Amino acid sequence: MNIDDVVTITREALYVICITAAPVLLVSLIVGLIVSIFQTVTSIQEQTLTFVPKVLAIFATLIILGHWMLNNMAEYMVKLWSDFSVYIR
Repeated sequence: MNIDDVVTITREALYVICITAAPVLLVSLIVGLIVSIFQTVTSIQEQTLTFVPKVLAIFATLIILGHWMLNNMAEYMVKLWSDFSVYIR
């Protein structure tokens, strides 16, 4: 295993992490922005108001996209393990 293999594995792992985490992060960002706009318009400055909608939105996102996220990570792990003989040389 040389440095090019390590760089390739690292690059692919970071790509899988970014693609897998993106939907949850985007939903959290959008919900946080909507709640912040609502707080600004209504002058409600309750700290816990942002927490509950974000948790519910993230939970819903994980229910809807969880299968795809797990498949994405599992495919990467299968690829890593199938190339294991190449890496131990």
